[in-house]
Amino acid sequence: MIQETVLTPEGHKKLLQELEVLRQKRKIISDRIEEAKELGDLSENAEYHEAKNDQAFTEGRIIEVESLLNNARVVNKSSKNHDIVQLGSTVIVSQNGKKLTYDIVGINEADPVDGKISNESPLGGMFLGKRKGDVVDVNTPKGLQAFKIEDIS
Repeated sequence: MIQETVLTPEGHKKLLQELEVLRQKRKIISDRIEEAKELGDLSENAEYHEAKNDQAFTEGRIIEVESLLNNARVVNKSSKNHDIVQLGSTVIVSQNGKKLTYDIVGINEADPVDGKISNESPLGGMFLGKRKGDVVDVNTPKGLQAFKIEDIS
């Protein structure tokens, strides 16, 4: 069964851009392979083997990105109910007096360093369905942590 990919509009755009870059890279690699073939004996031709490895990686990534895009459901932030945390929401929480901002995104867009947490992560999953003012207790590597939802957009 093909799994649906949930993306924000930004994540969808980023994948489309990556696909375009990969397709351009595909042409460059093809040219490199042709040039390497002209150098002669392919069995000991490092340029040829390197280009073939690059080609295999690039083709694999193209297939992966195309599959993600073909099975994507893009969530539109503007049509969201801002009273409840859901996929595509930006959540401002406080923890021990410190304010933190998280974007709740699909698993393929998650980048915790950039504040983008997956709806399938322990933290992101616990925020789903909660409202402003709710306190969420999350079991983290540092133990049980309380997060108060300050704002949802």
